[in-house]
Amino acid sequence: MDSTIQSHFNNLQSKDRNVQYEAYKRILAATEEKVDWAYDVWDQLTADLTDADNHRRSRAAQFLCRLAKSDPEKRMIKDFPAIWKVTYDEKFVTARHSLQSIWKIGLAGSEQKEMIIKSLVERFKNCVHEKNYTLIRFDIIQGLRNLYDEIKDEEIKKIAFELIKKEDDEKYKKKYSSVWKET
Repeated sequence: MDSTIQSHFNNLQSKDRNVQYEAYKRILAATEEKVDWAYDVWDQLTADLTDADNHRRSRAAQFLCRLAKSDPEKRMIKDFPAIWKVTYDEKFVTARHSLQSIWKIGLAGSEQKEMIIKSLVERFKNCVHEKNYTLIRFDIIQGLRNLYDEIKDEEIKKIAFELIKKEDDEKYKKKYSSVWKET
């Protein structure tokens, strides 16, 4: 890992929230593409998934989701349950940020894509008893759309429309459908 990336990870530990946020943004930008340093930070990020600090949990989940495409050893398959658990975090903002990033794992390969789609479908079907379930469902539909936009798999689109049909409330059905306009 080069010194610039290392300094961004170090700055995540700063007491200054502005320094932390700048480091966070730079790591997000760096992970838009495949990187050769994923395993330099992987173990620390998986440990951070259960950290007492919800910001650390959120960042760790988001970074790992983005690093999945840089994971030729497919560690993500083994570590996915720990990341998925963060999507149920007691802090809703942490859970939501994690859920909004989870689709990126599907870019890593067919095995990861199937794992993500299966998890998102089950969550959509079973989240009605969770607090803010309509936001969770919206994020799931948006995540499926994001994945579809990246890999153009028509099966993803079909799955999303099947999920939307399961929504009983017309207001939310319309909201979820709006994600798929122009496809």
